Amino acid sequence: MKNEFRKSERKIWSTLLLLFLFLTSFSMLNAQVTVTGTVTSEEDETPVPGVNIIEKGTSNGVITNADGNFSIAVSADAVLQFSFVGMVTQEITVGVQTIIDVVLSSGTTALDEIVVIGYGTASKATLTGAVASVRGDELKQSPSTNFSNTLVGRVPGLFAYNRSGEPGYDGATLRIRGANTLGNNNPLVVVDGIPNRSLERLDPAVIESFTVLKDASAAIYGTQAANGVILITTKRGKVGKPTVTIDMNVGAQQPTVIPEMADAATYSTMLNEIAYYNDQGSGMNQVYSAADIQAYADGSDPWGHPNTDWFDEVFKPWSLQHYENISVRGGSENMKYFLSFGNKYQDAIYYNSATYYSQQDFRTNIDGKVSDYIDLSFDVSARSENRHFPTVSQWDSFRMLMRGKPNMPGYWPNGDPGPDIEYGHNPVVTTTDATGYNEDKNYYLQTNLRLNVTIPGVKGLAIQANVSYDKHFRYQKVFETPWYLYTWDGNPEHITEKGKRGLDAPQLTQRAADDYKLTYNAYVTYDLTANNHGFKIMVGTENQQGLDNWMYAFRKNYIANDIDQLFAGASDQFMVNDGSASNFARRSYFGRFNYSYGTKYLAEVVMRYDGSYMFDDAWGFFPGISLGWRISDESFWADNISFFQDFKLRGSWGQTGNDRIFYDNQLQEYKYLTLYGFVDNRSYVFDVGEDNKLLYEQAIPNPDVTWEVANQFNVGLTTTFLNSHMTFEADYFHNLRTNILWRRNASVPVSTGLSLPPENIGEVLNQGFEFVVTWRATSGSFRYDISLNGSYARNEILFWDETPGIPEYQQSTGSPMGAELYYESIGIFETQADLDAYPHWAGAQPGDVIFEDVNGDGVIDGLDRVRQEKSGLPFFTGGLSTSMSWKNFDLSILLQGTTGAVAYISPESGEIGNYYEYYAASRWTPTNPSSEFPRSWNRDNEYWRSQDNTFWMQPTDYLRLKNVEFGYNIPMTSVKGIAALRVYANGLNLLTWDKVGLIDPELTSGQAYPLQRIVNLGLTVTF
Repeated sequence: MKNEFRKSERKIWSTLLLLFLFLTSFSMLNAQVTVTGTVTSEEDETPVPGVNIIEKGTSNGVITNADGNFSIAVSADAVLQFSFVGMVTQEITVGVQTIIDVVLSSGTTALDEIVVIGYGTASKATLTGAVASVRGDELKQSPSTNFSNTLVGRVPGLFAYNRSGEPGYDGATLRIRGANTLGNNNPLVVVDGIPNRSLERLDPAVIESFTVLKDASAAIYGTQAANGVILITTKRGKVGKPTVTIDMNVGAQQPTVIPEMADAATYSTMLNEIAYYNDQGSGMNQVYSAADIQAYADGSDPWGHPNTDWFDEVFKPWSLQHYENISVRGGSENMKYFLSFGNKYQDAIYYNSATYYSQQDFRTNIDGKVSDYIDLSFDVSARSENRHFPTVSQWDSFRMLMRGKPNMPGYWPNGDPGPDIEYGHNPVVTTTDATGYNEDKNYYLQTNLRLNVTIPGVKGLAIQANVSYDKHFRYQKVFETPWYLYTWDGNPEHITEKGKRGLDAPQLTQRAADDYKLTYNAYVTYDLTANNHGFKIMVGTENQQGLDNWMYAFRKNYIANDIDQLFAGASDQFMVNDGSASNFARRSYFGRFNYSYGTKYLAEVVMRYDGSYMFDDAWGFFPGISLGWRISDESFWADNISFFQDFKLRGSWGQTGNDRIFYDNQLQEYKYLTLYGFVDNRSYVFDVGEDNKLLYEQAIPNPDVTWEVANQFNVGLTTTFLNSHMTFEADYFHNLRTNILWRRNASVPVSTGLSLPPENIGEVLNQGFEFVVTWRATSGSFRYDISLNGSYARNEILFWDETPGIPEYQQSTGSPMGAELYYESIGIFETQADLDAYPHWAGAQPGDVIFEDVNGDGVIDGLDRVRQEKSGLPFFTGGLSTSMSWKNFDLSILLQGTTGAVAYISPESGEIGNYYEYYAASRWTPTNPSSEFPRSWNRDNEYWRSQDNTFWMQPTDYLRLKNVEFGYNIPMTSVKGIAALRVYANGLNLLTWDKVGLIDPELTSGQAYPLQRIVNLGLTVTF
């Protein structure tokens, strides 16, 4: 019994001891320990400040200080993650360690970088095509509300220019390697594998990468890839605890350039000069007396002699924009997610503005693992765009701003809005909601269901399928109402008279659109590596179809402004409605074969067989081939040349198609068919008293209309040298576009009465080069990189329909597209003697522009016009970007510029409107004959105004401080729950240097909404 008791006692004590040890070990594992250490760089053994150190699975984290040191309290079983941009992330289990020193190695090299290509990805080391890419984080540095405006100067080969800064319509025109065709030059945009999506309204916060396919590598998208392809991928989830990021900023914007116009005294003097040149016998003060001009100058009579700066009357000093985004990213091995919610708002530059743009967007990208072999992804993005404007267009308002006479008031001294020049357009009123409103709302829903299947038992074999359904709704409502301006008849009581302008009664127009696009594709890939031989095969198919619906309704003669609904308008003969629908479809089969011997010898063949609804013979075949040789892997090179760490030669040739055939700025759909339409407002009435619509043949069909074909040739090299600090990449390209749709409208006389259909007769050659050179280095806590890129592209028309017999110097063949015919300006006639000594236009006077007698026949006529060598598209565009960081500070700068483009700047001036101040100050007068500009002119009455000539053709070369961002990462060691906090300031279009300075160099007229300079403050918080 006693022994049994002892045995039981030993068991109890053994159990208690085991329980004590378990509890002790458990408490030790869950006890908080403080870990300290230093993080250094493997490259130069210097401390690395700003390294993120996170306790895995929690939001507990710190950042290393300026000396690379850190201290963090964690549980004993914690795993610490050490991460820094450009370096390999490390994970270390704490265990019993209290001091952990970490050495971080450089991240993936440029050769290891994975680049998105058509229907897949590739290592940069094995790329053989001309492909350029940029990380999404770089694009976030721009405060522009339109994503397309963040791209210029960052990617070699991508030309971008902006013709308007109006909120909602401020997108840049993008051209890959310049212009290649007489028709549509827009690149194909592919977002997350789905073609024909827009990029303008994407939120940079959701973009992972931006890639441009510039050569035969685009042939994989054959049907619409002739102008190059832009590939955008959005962010996806990562394994780990949810990471919440909040980004918000607020900015102030103003025009980059506000035109400086002549003041009232100068303008009045110039009108006197016009009258004098027409009737010199009546003296110089025929319109305004010297006393009038003095009163305009000294401001002594604001009622009778105002001196109005119209831009100052209409423009606010600054206008507001703001942006907010919250994203959540995380997941497990079986389910990963990325969610983003965004909001942005942009006001216009007018006082009491009726113009603004607002956007709300949502995105969710979900990746799930169904089994070891099956992955399923589901992406949904939605966006609401609201554009709000007055009913008078910005073009009309800016036309009146430019024409605004300084001796007329914007507002009378009593605050009433002043009179108008014509049409009731006084821009202090027409930029507000006094004229009614134009509300344009667009709603987008974009979805994609993706299936990835890895075939078990066959290594390297996989299948991917995508089904995408995109939906778009548009609702536009334009309610136009009369507005009121005030005139003053000179009465001493200064009583103004109110007058109705615009319409007699309100009227309403409503439009609606409902369209969808369905895309599905599926492709099989097979990777095989045997010894040093690598094979990759991809074959697939894609189908895209869609339907567009629209309707329109109109009523007028509303009794009042109170009810802006259709039913309240008059039901009379002015009531109108209309509507229509159209559909499209494309089907394709494509494939790609890659071969590599190690990473030394590289080859790629792509092909696509496309069918399009645009043509009777619907199918076309588009191949491409590219080769690469990494010569630095050859033993004779590696053993003898240590300067280069990598040297690769590339070459490609391919054909890509274009079924987006345009003529007269319209897509030429179904031109192989005989098309019929109804004659407006005409019908037959038969004896039964019934109206029957009248059909007519709209155009002569061309059953042979077919694809444009882009024949693309490219050679290039990619190098890395100076211990991998510097990279250099350069390409030469030769693009020949054939089968361009054009009419024989020059060689067939109008007198024949023929209206021929367009034919595939045009040919255009576009060739040039591009380069990018980058230097990256680290010096202690200071890290920096500098990159310079440049692109030169020049096109010429090889063939289209040319008027027979015209002089060679007037032919468009051999000249750039868009190059016009102009008389050559060679100076100003200073005196009558100069005029008598040189051939001149009939009626010329001293102070007029001299036209060159090009053909030397002693007569100035149409044969003296010369085809120019420049157009509105620049020959060269480039960018210089630099980013640097020191401890917790970072700075990025982008300089961007172009050269080779021109604009015809010819303002409406004289009795019709004001003059540029620069023109006025430099004009010819009888007392100042040695001048840069001609005498005062009235409208287009002078020959050098009515006849296009190079005097008004101005170079638009410029250099712009495009983007600057300065940020500071605030250490969050003492704030629980916040992993990172960053404050920053950035700016867009901060400084511009150009040759002319009258308007922003990207604009082609002063009668357009100017581009914006933006100064922005922001905050990013990560939890």
